[in-house]
Amino acid sequence: MARLGIYRDFLRDYARLERSVQDRVDEVFQEFEQATHAGLHLERIQGAADPRFRTIRINQYWRGVVLVPESGDLYLLLKVLGHDAAYRWAERRHASVNAATGRIEIWDITAVEETQTQLDAMASTAPRRLFDHLGDAVLNRFGVEAKVLAFARALTDVIQLEAAQEFLPETQYDALIGLAAGLTPEAVWEEISGSVSAERYDTEDLVAAIERTPERIVLVDGPDELMEVFRHPFATWKIYLHPSQERVVQAAYKGSARVTGGPGTGKTVVALHRAHHLASLGAGPILVTTFTSTLSDSLAAGLRLLADSEKVRDSIEVRHVDHLSYRIFSEEHGRPAILADREEKEIWRRIARKLDVPFSVAFLAEEWRHVVLAQQVSSAADYLVAKRAGRGRRLGARQKAQVWQALWDFQEELKRRRVWTYETICVEATRLLSAQAAKPYRHVIVDEAQDLHPVQWRLLRASVAEGPDDIFIAGDSHQRIYNNRVSLRDVGINVTGRSSRLNINYRTTAEILAWGLAMIRGETVDDMNGGLDTIKGYRSLVHGMPPELRGFGSQRNELDALAVKVAEWLEAGVEPGAIGIAARSGMLADSAVAVLERSGIPAKSLAKAREEDGVVRAGTMHRMKGLEFRCVAVIGANEHQLPPASAITPAAEDELTHIHDMQRERCLLFVACTRARERLYVSWHGAPSPFLISQDG
Repeated sequence: MARLGIYRDFLRDYARLERSVQDRVDEVFQEFEQATHAGLHLERIQGAADPRFRTIRINQYWRGVVLVPESGDLYLLLKVLGHDAAYRWAERRHASVNAATGRIEIWDITAVEETQTQLDAMASTAPRRLFDHLGDAVLNRFGVEAKVLAFARALTDVIQLEAAQEFLPETQYDALIGLAAGLTPEAVWEEISGSVSAERYDTEDLVAAIERTPERIVLVDGPDELMEVFRHPFATWKIYLHPSQERVVQAAYKGSARVTGGPGTGKTVVALHRAHHLASLGAGPILVTTFTSTLSDSLAAGLRLLADSEKVRDSIEVRHVDHLSYRIFSEEHGRPAILADREEKEIWRRIARKLDVPFSVAFLAEEWRHVVLAQQVSSAADYLVAKRAGRGRRLGARQKAQVWQALWDFQEELKRRRVWTYETICVEATRLLSAQAAKPYRHVIVDEAQDLHPVQWRLLRASVAEGPDDIFIAGDSHQRIYNNRVSLRDVGINVTGRSSRLNINYRTTAEILAWGLAMIRGETVDDMNGGLDTIKGYRSLVHGMPPELRGFGSQRNELDALAVKVAEWLEAGVEPGAIGIAARSGMLADSAVAVLERSGIPAKSLAKAREEDGVVRAGTMHRMKGLEFRCVAVIGANEHQLPPASAITPAAEDELTHIHDMQRERCLLFVACTRARERLYVSWHGAPSPFLISQDG
């Protein structure tokens, strides 16, 4: 009985096909298991570089490309293209087994041979070549085979190597680019496969190579599993690991650990796999958590794809952190009365007027959240000595006494009214958990960690006993979209010596990523552990079109142009559900939905739509966090919306807070733009945002 493997490129091709063609692909491959070679119409390719490639008829125009090993019953679906394109693709490619990693590589051997001639001519007059400093033994150590070795020896500039990325074997390219960048062979091995291996693999055994390449190949068992993969092609691909990610997932940590990395590097994928790995060991119950319900829903969907047994699924609980605190609080006290935002602001105003203090409502509220609650300050004496690093405005002893009186009065008002904020619910839930000898969880997995408040961290610390693999953290300080800042050590979490970093972006094209990184380059960003984070080394291996930037004279013109742009994407074959619209305000996002609907384009608010609705989704930049789309339009990127004056503390009032506010808004735009996999469109009306101007310059 035939077994099927699905290559990464096949999933990408399939996701872009029209629905009628997808249906025909489904029909053809549903019968693959029972079919014979003749029944499948696997056609040989005359003059192919690799005689093991075949094509399979989808319909009159479309063809699939299949790798058929000379022995064994495992077939690999490689591409789905138009008739002529499929034959051209297959005629040029070669399948080989990397002797060092044992993994399969599909590469354009014809392009390597054609380019080799040009490189040899250029290199004949060059004073030096790119890899003169490395012997053949070093390159062979990474499985660089003869043709690629000759190609590498002719290179004189790293630009030539980067230009060859599309046609070189993937692992061999990764090794060469790392060595060209000056990394040691050990460091390159660490990034490619996680450990230096002395083992050499059988380069003739394609079936074994396919089976040991899970980061590029999905193995399916039967038609039902195949159809599930086809129903969620991009979602399915997201749950497969690169070796550098797998190393983090499989590690046994002596305590808490974390993984960091830029957007699209797979931190969430690693977090999900970590939960699955621990659950598979029988090490439950496990909490997977984050800071919003939208993100927790996304995590739950990912785990449903990943979890392979009811036992594993039952041992993992997905719950956002405020929901967790609410549940613990309610079990003891019943449902709390929660203070509305407008009521909170009115209380602060009344207190400020009564005490006649020279501080704004915003300053007092932030002081309460980021000093009193963050540091568990409970008395005037504690407040006088509390650390206020990052608060910007210096306070003398007399001013601190004034502020403390306002903070005390606010807390007393909450007690008098018997109302709670989300933060105080969390504080009380932490007190309840700390008093319990038996903790509710054995392991806690935290995603998007950079946006949790210290009171939420203390809750998570109290929900699991200290010990091996107790807390696993995934986050990126450059994607912080709220002003929450924390030192993990201050909340009882020690990750020193147990922190890993991911550098390769698997989602966004190099062009979009480079443009986005330029926006935040030079920003001083903490790493949540007493140091500074860096964007150095982040890169994408996928190339595409640069972002498109357009300005308009009015909002109406901007939104009309948005409808035209979305229509272009749809005409190009992009599914509506693969298009996202991001705006700084919910009002502008809702206006975009209305304009798209008037243009006959199915669209919904991100707050109301589900991915399976198959419509264009528009929402705030905050709601875009953790999501991804093939095409993203960021609208309203003008000087009044990015940043909005209401979200920025005036520099005259608090200079450091002003800087933090501006950094947060810049990071928010960065997050929105890096939701795009292939195409990014940024527009504004009036003057553009200063973030765009500064990054252009």
